Amino acid sequence: MGVSEQKQQRQLDSMPLRLALTCASAIVAETSTFPIDTTKTRLQLRFDSSSALKCQGSLQTALGIARQEGITALYKGLSPALIRHTFYTTIRIFSYEQLRNTAASCHQEKPLPLLSKALIGGLSGIIGQVVASPADLIKVRMQADGRLVNPRYSGLADAFTKIVRAEGVAGLWRGVLPNVQRAFLVNMGELACYDQAKRAIVGRGICGDNVAAHTLASMMSGLSATVLSCPADVVKTRMMNQAGEEYRGSVDCLMKTVTKEGVMALWKGFFPTWARLGPWQFVFWVSYEKFRSFAGLSPF
Repeated sequence: MGVSEQKQQRQLDSMPLRLALTCASAIVAETSTFPIDTTKTRLQLRFDSSSALKCQGSLQTALGIARQEGITALYKGLSPALIRHTFYTTIRIFSYEQLRNTAASCHQEKPLPLLSKALIGGLSGIIGQVVASPADLIKVRMQADGRLVNPRYSGLADAFTKIVRAEGVAGLWRGVLPNVQRAFLVNMGELACYDQAKRAIVGRGICGDNVAAHTLASMMSGLSATVLSCPADVVKTRMMNQAGEEYRGSVDCLMKTVTKEGVMALWKGFFPTWARLGPWQFVFWVSYEKFRSFAGLSPF
């Protein structure tokens, strides 16, 4: 067996381990930052025109949820979120690494271009999101329930059953188009930027391949992913939360949001989104890189 064949065999042998480490890192990151995601979702669903609500920011929203509904309300929807990331993050990270390494083998004399990494990241995000979309929909519905006097769902199983009964199995994929659009943009910015930034930081000797490099790279990728994906995230959240036919599609939702609330409404929840993506990626990438190191695997 040649050197290249041995390398490929080692990659295949480490596949279950890499999948397990990705899943574990995603669960740690999601649990740590979930209250910020709940705050972001509430902000994006807010379209009340009263000045009191319009002036209320991220911190006031989070404190209001905790005060009026209890601390546990900030974690409402955590179960489907963890299920979602079990599939979504595991698939997208693994797919990106496999596709990147395959593409890089065709550019042995040159580094893989950033554009190629961006396209690979976007494609990986699409694959993961299509599989995880039902869990994402249930998570959004349960997070939005806190605004209602009479919540629609009592838990994960109840939400799943009621959605299928009322909207059919296809209802679990409601909003899948804006969901996929967002996943493409997020992963195009997040995975490609993290990969490129970390290699640049290490390659230029700013610091070694350590926590400092992972932190800097994760914060930069979080910012780029937020700028690119926030409009699609707003549209996705509103479409997935609707139980009727308020919006005919993602374009209709986009137009109605801009018409009623202005262009800047597409970036509602920008700061809590960035505030979550930064810490989320920090926790995820530091955990994942450390787990890989402990397991004897090469860096991402």
